[in-house]
Amino acid sequence: MSDFIPVNEPLLIGNEKKYLEECIDTGWISSEGPFVKKFEIEFAKAVNRKYGISVCNGSVALDVAVTALGIGPSDEVILPTFTIISCASAIVRAGAIPVLIDVEKNTWNINVEQIEAKITKRTKAIMVVHIYGLPVDMNPVLQLAEKYDLFIIEDAAEVIGQTYYNKPCGSFGDISIFSFYPNKHVTTGEGGMVVTDNEELSEKCRSLRNLCFQPQQRFLHEELGWNFRLSNIQAAIGVAQLEQLDKSIIRKREIGMRYLNNLNKLSTVQLPQLKTDFAENIFWVFGIVSIDEKYPDSVSIIDILKTKNIGTRPFFWPMHEQPVFHKMGLFQNESHPNAENIARNGFYIPSGLAITDDQIDFVSEILLELFD
Repeated sequence: MSDFIPVNEPLLIGNEKKYLEECIDTGWISSEGPFVKKFEIEFAKAVNRKYGISVCNGSVALDVAVTALGIGPSDEVILPTFTIISCASAIVRAGAIPVLIDVEKNTWNINVEQIEAKITKRTKAIMVVHIYGLPVDMNPVLQLAEKYDLFIIEDAAEVIGQTYYNKPCGSFGDISIFSFYPNKHVTTGEGGMVVTDNEELSEKCRSLRNLCFQPQQRFLHEELGWNFRLSNIQAAIGVAQLEQLDKSIIRKREIGMRYLNNLNKLSTVQLPQLKTDFAENIFWVFGIVSIDEKYPDSVSIIDILKTKNIGTRPFFWPMHEQPVFHKMGLFQNESHPNAENIARNGFYIPSGLAITDDQIDFVSEILLELFD
């Protein structure tokens, strides 16, 4: 097989083209178009929320969420060290202090047993991030939030369509966010969503994403916001994608199971955990962690697979090892061993919705040769 296999290729086989043509034919291409409201309503309904506020990407959704909750200087927010930098940067930009927790070895999610010890009088919120396909164990987090009167910010960007005890991920936080980047189960190219059940919070988010224009006098501003609006064109794609979500989840699980069946004989790697007591893996990505010291680290493996025309990505690099935060004086001399290990030895392989079974089998053959 000589063709390059990308780490992700989105699937656009529904009504995307039809709805885009409608945008062009009607002239509604800006954020004022009708698909924006339709997407917000239907997505909020899909994750069992009252309000959806679309934004231009998942990272700014975090900025909006943190700001809407009134988190600011001297406040502390607890979050996993193993996550994308957007989570920590939203906290830092608000002037607040990120407080880091290590992750579990098998699920790669935040170790909820370590959270309570990090709660102080300055703690304002817990930011939960569902990682790579399995949800965080939410019940203990919800109990802590109630006990200490804390907000929960739920980052469900990687688990669109996943559930926790059959309740949609994204329905647990005081405020929750999603991303619609092309590798997500619902994509708009770029885009994001903030969801909540709190009407006041929803109005705050709508104002913040729209430059804090006021209904009575548009260009008179009481607060500073951003232009984080989603366009009607992007929302049209999102509506079409949402129509295919159930099928997409079925296919993602088929992809994950085919890889597991192909690779389960390998004893030198850690494969994704299939399920927990509260969820079955949705396999947003198919991650692999090398666990034998005689094998190369993830950077070397990625280089090898590239020569075989196989696209890969390394795992997230922990927040406590980010140079930009060290320059700010954050996370000095911190160590979170599980996150450090999977960051150095973890990578994920092609598993986008457009991948074929033949491509999965080819990637599997190469990995069996590499690690055998």
